[in-house]
Amino acid sequence: MSRELPPLNALRAFEAAARLQSVSQAADELSVTHGAVSRQIRLLEEQLGVALFSKDGRGVKLTDSGIRLRDAAFDAFERLRSTCAELKQQQVDAPFVLACPGSLLARWFIPRLDRLNRELPELHLQLSASEGELDPRRPGVDATLCFAEPPWPADMQVFELAAERIGPVLSPRYQGHDRLIAAPAAALLGEPLLHTVSRPQAWPQWARAQRLDARRLQLGQGFEHLYYLLEAAAAGLGVAIAPQQLVADDLAGGRLLAPWGFVETPARLALWVPARARDARAERLAQWLRQELAG
Repeated sequence: MSRELPPLNALRAFEAAARLQSVSQAADELSVTHGAVSRQIRLLEEQLGVALFSKDGRGVKLTDSGIRLRDAAFDAFERLRSTCAELKQQQVDAPFVLACPGSLLARWFIPRLDRLNRELPELHLQLSASEGELDPRRPGVDATLCFAEPPWPADMQVFELAAERIGPVLSPRYQGHDRLIAAPAAALLGEPLLHTVSRPQAWPQWARAQRLDARRLQLGQGFEHLYYLLEAAAAGLGVAIAPQQLVADDLAGGRLLAPWGFVETPARLALWVPARARDARAERLAQWLRQELAG
């Protein structure tokens, strides 16, 4: 016995017409013309070699074969509708897992988390923090928020949110504050600079943008993570360098100062979503993040 099915469009048209007992109502439900439904039913009858409808006055009625197929088709389509609805609901109820570097999470994301949860409650957001190498393809992660440089891989949907801008920051408590606050950027060439071992290129990148000789930079105390680096700067231990987004709240509150401003780098703050598991919630999150960063 052949396991080949007739065309699904034909079965769908027949199931709707048989369930509603009307070709016209089936056409309305399927958003097609009366003639399109009739053609699909004729195609199905030709494939099966049986009549499914017979004339009944000005209308039609199901034949015995039609009744038999109607019952089977209704059960099959109803199970499909039910299963698809359950899968959609499962997707809606499932938490949206966002991976994020711990420094970005602590210094920018968490202060805005309450507002995000109020404005996008359907996300059911679950956060996963890491200071190591973030893998946006790892199982169990719906999206990854991080700074990275294009080009973007073909197997990822990447929402660019904002350009990365980096610059030196220091605390009013720093002992060299009065000496440096009005000095040109070149004054930092003689300063022992706080830095992170995870991003050694930050200070040279900034120096080149300022047309300074990066070879004259003097790196002082190093920190494993950016979060610790900025806490050290806020404690008055020295001049640090950081993305503008991660010190925005500190600058607004006067905890840190940025006398020399910020320069744009090739990197972008972006939301990475695996193409294999696209989720409409990711686009809504990306839109919210863009608005928040712009504000």
